Amino acid sequence: MTHKWPMVTGLALALLALAAGLAVGTTPYESWHLAARWTARVGFSVFLLTYLASSLHRLSPAPWSRALARDRRWWGLGFAASHSVHLVALVAAVMLDPEPRTFASLVPGGLAYLFILAMALTSSNTAMRALGRNWKRLHTVGIHVIWLIYMLAYAKRIPVPETRAIGLVMTTLALAALLIRVLAYRRRVMPAFA
Repeated sequence: MTHKWPMVTGLALALLALAAGLAVGTTPYESWHLAARWTARVGFSVFLLTYLASSLHRLSPAPWSRALARDRRWWGLGFAASHSVHLVALVAAVMLDPEPRTFASLVPGGLAYLFILAMALTSSNTAMRALGRNWKRLHTVGIHVIWLIYMLAYAKRIPVPETRAIGLVMTTLALAALLIRVLAYRRRVMPAFA
């Protein structure tokens, strides 16, 4: 039970972001859009901890990175919990939006949620044993699909003046996270050159 705190943290932070968005907005439309935006940012933060856990430990072995890697499953479940809150806010925001979304615009997020669900449902030792090597494939592909969707979602904000700053910051964080993973992978496959 002591290692489950990352899951509770992810959920609590998302609920706080949801409540803040709903409290700050002056109309239901604005409130739900703020809630969706802020819960997505919380989810991205929790996602980055999950995405980088083992890489940070490989590159910088220390008690803090060992604890992060040890609790990676719970950070992943924390991300799934926080993004479930985001889904509620997003659905409400989309329903209040006067311009309906196209089916094509919903595909990337839908794909991400399919992977989030599949990874959450298989985040157990029993699932690992049952899936064998396919467990690693699912989680590796899934985490990179989610990373790509986040990165593209933030990168598309860069050309728009009102969202350029957040787009630049979040895209940079996503690319830096990928670079850290690549460096950790290189250290793992070429330890003699590390």
